[in-house]
Amino acid sequence: MAKNLKEILVENSNGLVHMWLEEVAEKQKEVTNSAISQDLFENTNREFVNIIFGSVEKESLTSDLDNFTERVINLGWPLSYLTDGLQLFKRVAIEYLIEHEELDVPVPKVLRHVDELVNPIINQLVNEYSGSWENTVSLQRVALQELSAPLIPVMDNITVMPLIGTIDTERAKFIMENLLDGVIKHHAEVVLIDITGVPVVDTMVAHHIIQAAEAVRLIGSTCILVGIRPEIAQTIVNLGIDLSKFPTKSSLRKGFTTALEMTNQMIVQTNSEEQTIEELIDSLDRSEQS
Repeated sequence: MAKNLKEILVENSNGLVHMWLEEVAEKQKEVTNSAISQDLFENTNREFVNIIFGSVEKESLTSDLDNFTERVINLGWPLSYLTDGLQLFKRVAIEYLIEHEELDVPVPKVLRHVDELVNPIINQLVNEYSGSWENTVSLQRVALQELSAPLIPVMDNITVMPLIGTIDTERAKFIMENLLDGVIKHHAEVVLIDITGVPVVDTMVAHHIIQAAEAVRLIGSTCILVGIRPEIAQTIVNLGIDLSKFPTKSSLRKGFTTALEMTNQMIVQTNSEEQTIEELIDSLDRSEQS
């Protein structure tokens, strides 16, 4: 009986596709946004329903469905687009089979057989979507971490780590690892940790920064904390946070000047075409602001 039901669905696929497309078109606004063109949505729907029929006919998942799921994720469409599409297919198939004149099958059997054809596809598709989404999020997280705490060598023995955004425990751990690895790799004697782009410095954030500075000190280098705005200075005082163990400066310019003094370096002008120290520090300030 299941075979006969499947054959009826496949033989009448054109009519079922038309019915399904009309149903799923009503959900376009819930699935896509104005950035998605009408043509893309319609083409994606047609590809989806053809893949559904291919999976129903073979009673197994195909590689086309896996590839389609990955493309939907890349488009940024939600899982509900896939699950709703399959549920609509079940409804259309059931309604068509019940109304089929030559089919003399009780409604409960129709429901059960359609479930047996479609539910395995839904289950596997959800698993595939979840796995692909988790992998995508994981890759994005790694890429973001790599960009979130760069250590930039600006001169011999001097490096800068600009921090932007909120610092939580996970990110603080990455900052610590990147900082220590970078200090050793670049043979840095002084590291400027720039918190200009950190919106809030509370007890936890200060604790992480102090830990990072202490770890750098233990491997023979010095941290200078720069970018301390007046409101952050007031917060630090009110919280009773002790930052006396390492130098602090209000701007990257002042911190860089101190770093030069600590490493017994200076920049001198040898001809009119070379940068003066003010020009170099100005360029650092501009990069900080951008």
